[in-house]
Amino acid sequence: MCVEFKNNSGKVKAVLNKAVKQLLYEAAGTIKSQAKQNSAVDSSDTKGSWDYTVDVAKGEAKIGSPLQNAVWEEFGTGDYALEKGRSTPWYVPVDGYIGKKKPSYNGKVVIVYGKNGRKFYKTNGKKPRRTLHNAFHVKKAAIIKRAEQIIKSEMGK
Repeated sequence: MCVEFKNNSGKVKAVLNKAVKQLLYEAAGTIKSQAKQNSAVDSSDTKGSWDYTVDVAKGEAKIGSPLQNAVWEEFGTGDYALEKGRSTPWYVPVDGYIGKKKPSYNGKVVIVYGKNGRKFYKTNGKKPRRTLHNAFHVKKAAIIKRAEQIIKSEMGK
């Protein structure tokens, strides 16, 4: 009796790498789109800033926003921060504030300061929206299902 061993590991790895590449791009695009939908629309800057990069060699996709506000939206600030935040209120200049909704502290408070009457909003923080975290969890099951479909398709089943 003769047994012949044929090594197809190279072909299998190539097919899996192709499937992983496709999945990384699709999953990142899906989560990016959901994060965009989850974003607050005060000025729409953050909503339009979501993007992703894929490093096929590392087998990873990174989804995020370059804006500092995205971090604040994700984790909150001050009293509302998910981790230890600032426990005292602070003041935001009215003329420097971009959003539609004014920051508030125990209701809307405007402080007038100095002889020029410069106005400030008093705030105790921003509640976290968990934009990216929620986008991942909303799409996780669909991404897993799609991964199975891609791998089965690439493997010829």
